[in-house]
Amino acid sequence: MSWERPSRRVRELIRRGAEIALDPPEEWLAELDEATLSGANRRQVAEDPVLAAALRRTNRSNLLGWASANIRAPGERVPADLGEAPLAFARDLIRRGLDESALDAYRTGQGVALRLWMRIVFSLTSDPDELRELTDVSCRSIAAFVDDTVAAISVQMTRERLQLTSGTHAERLETVTLLLDGAPITVPRAEQRLGYRLSGEHTAAIVWSDDALGDLDRVADLLASAAGDARPLTVLASAATRWVWVHGAPDDAVLRAEVERFPAVRVALGSRGTNADGFRSSHFDALTVQRMLARLASPQQLATHSEVELVALLTTDAERADRFVRRTLGPVLADPELIEALRAYIGAQCNATVAAARLYTHRNTLLRRLARASQLLPRPLEHDLVHVGVALEVHRWRAQ
Repeated sequence: MSWERPSRRVRELIRRGAEIALDPPEEWLAELDEATLSGANRRQVAEDPVLAAALRRTNRSNLLGWASANIRAPGERVPADLGEAPLAFARDLIRRGLDESALDAYRTGQGVALRLWMRIVFSLTSDPDELRELTDVSCRSIAAFVDDTVAAISVQMTRERLQLTSGTHAERLETVTLLLDGAPITVPRAEQRLGYRLSGEHTAAIVWSDDALGDLDRVADLLASAAGDARPLTVLASAATRWVWVHGAPDDAVLRAEVERFPAVRVALGSRGTNADGFRSSHFDALTVQRMLARLASPQQLATHSEVELVALLTTDAERADRFVRRTLGPVLADPELIEALRAYIGAQCNATVAAARLYTHRNTLLRRLARASQLLPRPLEHDLVHVGVALEVHRWRAQ
């Protein structure tokens, strides 16, 4: 396709604007992310922490790729972005069973990016003729870049779909999906295809990472080892995610100690379940844990459903949960020592002696801290024990 080059003056303006776009303000990136993660076709992407993170990386790849190309050759047609981030996003979409409709995020991003680019354009010149040409070239360039990228990614998704539909990974993912959806697949047939026994007790886990992809399978193996299960089930849900099932339950202390060796990998553990129904429910519990950690931007590396079930229910609306914590704890939030004392005291069923021992501190020291906390709390501790306990749990799991 022919591509008309702009005038030398406009090429220089594009180069200067691209240099600005190469280092966009954080609020611009946040606006781009919010827009591309909104809408019915992207709901499943937005609710999946791994897919959402992949889309954010793709947004940055697209933005920086277009800007870099216009610094090197301003006003020239920009090649499609087939870098690591957009290709990984395409693979993950297919492995989640999603289709090309999720790519309309590119179209939404196009509109936001063009609007933000226009802010730069109108800061570069006030000459009407230059603005007219610059705006025309910019609109054509961004539209062509997005069209070419979407077309290329669609081809890649077709290839990925063909690869995924042949091989053991595809069969496992398909079978697990049928079980999770409650489809009428028989237990013997499912066990044969998975190489995993569905009778007895199971614990499901979701293992994921934004960058340490090489460690995912190692952590999945640690789960099996901590549970003493020689025949676990690991499913490649995406490039950055593993779904894991083990018979029984992993030893919590052993697993936490081992997982700490891989700080970039995160683990969400479901509750223990029995037979095929338990296989299904444990996975959905692990999914609840994963989504809660993502929703609260929690720094915790590993979490179990039993630990966070209440917090997950309370933080469906993260903003309201945050207000509840601030209203309930008030000034105490600013003092980690008082937070620690309150959590230990309530966790010890309000037994100061036991709580002091757990904190390795003197009982009188703990009592002084509790008295100070009670003074700072909006309501005295003895009158608001349940609410304070719940607020402390939410505070524990959210980003600090």
